[in-house]
Amino acid sequence: MGTKRRHWAPAAAPLALALLAATGCTSTSDGPAEPTGTPSASGAPTSVARVCARPAAGPAKAPAGAVTVDPAVTGDLAAKTRSSPPNTTFWLRPGRHRLEPDRYAQVVPKEGNRYLGAPGAVLDGRKENQYAFSGRARNVTIRHLTVQRFVAPNNEGVVNHDSADGWVIEHATIQDNAGAGLMAGARQRVRASCLRGNGQYGMNAYKAGDSIRGLVVEGNEIVGNNTDDWERRQPGCGCTGGIKFWAVDGADVRGNWVHDNRGAGLWADNNNNDFRIEHNVLEDNDGAALIYETSYNAVIRNNTIRRNNWVEGRGYADRGDDFPYATVYVSESGGEPRVPARTDRIEIYRNVLENNWSGITLWENADRFCNSPANTSTGYCTLLVKDTERCARPAIATAPLDADCRWKTQRVDIHDNRFVLDTSVVECAVECGRMAVLANYGTYPDWSPYKGERVAEAITHKQHNRWHDNVYRGPWSFVAGDPSRKLDSGQWQDAPYRQDAGSTFDPTGRWLRWAGT
Repeated sequence: MGTKRRHWAPAAAPLALALLAATGCTSTSDGPAEPTGTPSASGAPTSVARVCARPAAGPAKAPAGAVTVDPAVTGDLAAKTRSSPPNTTFWLRPGRHRLEPDRYAQVVPKEGNRYLGAPGAVLDGRKENQYAFSGRARNVTIRHLTVQRFVAPNNEGVVNHDSADGWVIEHATIQDNAGAGLMAGARQRVRASCLRGNGQYGMNAYKAGDSIRGLVVEGNEIVGNNTDDWERRQPGCGCTGGIKFWAVDGADVRGNWVHDNRGAGLWADNNNNDFRIEHNVLEDNDGAALIYETSYNAVIRNNTIRRNNWVEGRGYADRGDDFPYATVYVSESGGEPRVPARTDRIEIYRNVLENNWSGITLWENADRFCNSPANTSTGYCTLLVKDTERCARPAIATAPLDADCRWKTQRVDIHDNRFVLDTSVVECAVECGRMAVLANYGTYPDWSPYKGERVAEAITHKQHNRWHDNVYRGPWSFVAGDPSRKLDSGQWQDAPYRQDAGSTFDPTGRWLRWAGT
């Protein structure tokens, strides 16, 4: 994996709203979302994804034909896995199961193995073992098991360490591990599980060879990850958050509660494509709720997004940085009809964004393209160019490479969302309620065909990025072209930008006070 970072500088209806903002949703159709719960006394959503506090219990007795694993015998799980054939079911008795006291001791499943935890079954790495489940066996299932206190290195994972395909992780608790709690392979299903308090990621959806297809992440609680604060330890690494997705082709991320992670909640980085991110509750993450970076074709709909980016957004503002760091950050990403997917746009609609540090920013770094030293996705090119070396002078200056060598923020359609900001809640006076579409002034490298304002003009006026039919409550402002060009709603809607046609604005907050939000 190359080093990743977010670059912006060169080279270097009141009742309906209140209800929707407090609940998760389960519908996956194109019809209106149906709420699944009501606010609790604490204000937390009572959605299907509230699984860490109430995990589903596993089978109290061993299923017929299952191999019973004894917690009193150190290494029993790994040993019985080795001695049993593929497609064996293992039932872990209640209690604390341990591997041999060796850092590389681990369970290596065989194809089709199933691991079921009884109520109270825990696989404990004791801060000594690096990995829990590894190997390349396909179609392994882990259910009703707690996996904790393993010490995987940075960028590596504890469960499915080798990113094998077809794994199913359901009703599991993966917590208090170093590195990532979970890796991902093709056709992996992660459902109704608790990914909590892991040192780097809850899940690192990365596989060598970029072969993850058909990933489903559904109904999970993803909370409190990046406890080791990797951005502080490796500034600019872009290696933190609740879940990080790398070069995943086809993902459904729905019905999850993603909250209180240090850094971003969900981050899709580097040639991801065909994502549906829907019916999630994303709240109280230190950084952005969602980053979609150097990627393609996504539907982001029916999500409740609130109180995100307070730590990182405020931190940048306090340092005098006027870039519009937002809670939904679309960076060098867009719709591309030539890349097969269920959509040929990035469509962001029917979401509620409430009291976040800023709203949606569409950004493109003019200096970041294939073969540029400013491309922090080291060794990667766009999905439109197979040979990175083609993106060089003189060919890059003419069609088709002048367009295809650049990740473009294009065909982004933002509509029918509700943007609510009460500055007394966010505790900010300025710069915390912005929408933006912008790029930097291209300067680097010296052979770049994208110098000057070319990219800023393209993203702002020529690449079919459009806001319309949204509702704004509170003191929102707008940025277009570059960070210095700050607009009010009238200027935003007027020529030459002509954004947010059909949208409504209540900048005074009277609606907020009347609605009791």
